[in-house]
Amino acid sequence: MVELSLLCPQDRVEVLSDALEALDALSVSVEDADAHTDAEQALFGEPGMPPPQDGWERSRVLALFATQDLANDAAKVLAAQEFFADCAHLGVKEVPEQDWVRLTQAQFAPVEITSEFWIVPSWHEPPAQARVVIRLDPGLAFGTGTHPTTRMCLRWIAGRGAHAGVDPGGLGRVLDYGCGSGILAIGAAKFGAFDIDAVDIDDDAVRATLANAQANGVLLRATRPEAVSGVYGTVLANILATPLKVLAPLLWSRVAPGGSLVLAGILARQAQELTAAYSPYCELTVADVEDGWVLMTATR
Repeated sequence: MVELSLLCPQDRVEVLSDALEALDALSVSVEDADAHTDAEQALFGEPGMPPPQDGWERSRVLALFATQDLANDAAKVLAAQEFFADCAHLGVKEVPEQDWVRLTQAQFAPVEITSEFWIVPSWHEPPAQARVVIRLDPGLAFGTGTHPTTRMCLRWIAGRGAHAGVDPGGLGRVLDYGCGSGILAIGAAKFGAFDIDAVDIDDDAVRATLANAQANGVLLRATRPEAVSGVYGTVLANILATPLKVLAPLLWSRVAPGGSLVLAGILARQAQELTAAYSPYCELTVADVEDGWVLMTATR
């Protein structure tokens, strides 16, 4: 396998990528040509904010081909096109064979939630000190325990569940709204929750949650939001600030008397906005902080 590397301005990335696919490229990726220099540009904005720009001023387009001849032929064809003006051919190089599965797996190590509570990929052995373990592999749905918002939610669950021990009263009936991989619902089950609904508008997330629950030997229901009813002792929502504000009346209506609302996906600078959005219903407080993110909770 060989890699063809090209340099192009922002307005040529799409047409160049389409042309490479038409020329039998196995894959096409785009990088900031000025990455790791003083000219490097941020492309993605903060959650809930529009991106600062649509693309980098100068992009490196990388295309993989099965053979060097195919890569060289593609470079010649592209060089003859009018749209290739202001673009440049950076070279062709062989890509060494690697065990991509093992390389990908090496990027995901066990994640510590508390000293005794860990998220462990299936290819790792749990740490010796782990007493509660969620087995979770990276997949299509969000939530592997590596993000601060997920860790804060799981710490809250562990703290509440630890107070109850095997008594399900600590968490009660649980709703995981926007469940992603189902990690929060599974964590709740591990800490004594007895009746768990995990809901998401993404059908892939619902399927991932069911598969992950089965792999962890826990019972829960995973479905779309409109399929659940009633109130819950714990309502968890790890989404983003903007949808959390829109969902304020719905989420609060799901909290049973004496129950807890737990919100995450909130940047520290957005805490005041959430407090204001929920003020007609409850008094939100910051329960945890990590890497610029906050966990906010309220009790009914």
